[in-house]
Amino acid sequence: MTVIQCVPNISEGRRPEIISGLVFNLRQIQGLRILDFSSDSAHHRSVITMVGEKTPLHSAIILLFENALTHLDLRSHQGEHPRIGAIDVVPFIPIKNSTMADCIELARTTAKEVAKKFNIPVYLYEEAATNLTRKNLENIRRGGFETLSTKMREPEWMPDFGPSSPHPSVGATIIGARKPLIAYNVNLNTSRLEIAKNIAATIRHSNGGLSYLKAIGVSLPERGIVQVSMNLTNYEETSLPLVFKTIQREATHYKIAVLESEIVGLIPEAALASSEPHLLGLKNFSKTQLLETHFKESH
Repeated sequence: MTVIQCVPNISEGRRPEIISGLVFNLRQIQGLRILDFSSDSAHHRSVITMVGEKTPLHSAIILLFENALTHLDLRSHQGEHPRIGAIDVVPFIPIKNSTMADCIELARTTAKEVAKKFNIPVYLYEEAATNLTRKNLENIRRGGFETLSTKMREPEWMPDFGPSSPHPSVGATIIGARKPLIAYNVNLNTSRLEIAKNIAATIRHSNGGLSYLKAIGVSLPERGIVQVSMNLTNYEETSLPLVFKTIQREATHYKIAVLESEIVGLIPEAALASSEPHLLGLKNFSKTQLLETHFKESH
């Protein structure tokens, strides 16, 4: 059996009834398995983890956009996480008996139909990218939804598929193929946003920090603290323990403590690098957050 993972990121994290409704509809698709979904109110973002073969995954993304057009509107959306679309990012990831080529084909086919059916601009990213300047997600998303209309007037930012201006309510979307990544957040015992931003700037790869690490500093106003929010794109080269220890070390420079950390979505068991979850500051970590747990259950 071919297994491909898809982890759509949705710009809605404050209305659980909307996300529950989207997930309920997705569960009706034969051959699709929803492994996990979670929402974050400060980021105003939800992440759904699902697996299946090409056909059910393709159907799931089309259904997701149908529902998004009814329920989501970026014109009234404010959150900490960068975004250009209501369905902001849709990555396809090879898991079992599938290849990156399979995921690239699925990404491009799905992107083409989303653009045609819903009149939404679509950019291809990572391994599915047709333009090297769009390979990195942050390049496409830079400036956010608010500057997207202006950005798209530039010839180099014409989308791969769809119209040359954003959809009024759902913006644009980014669809691609990539290796597994880990979405990892570390919370700091301070309300000073500049500290989180400084630490993020120090540790991220683009500034000469840890390889394969993307990081930003965000505020969690409901808790009165700040967070270093990260994507780890190659956990075999830069491990979770290394990232956590590096942030702990950087925090001491500001005389503050690390409160806790969290994984968003699912991770391969190997990503823990044989460390006990509590040694990584992981809060409420469960074996259900390990990909392998779900595949064991399916047999």
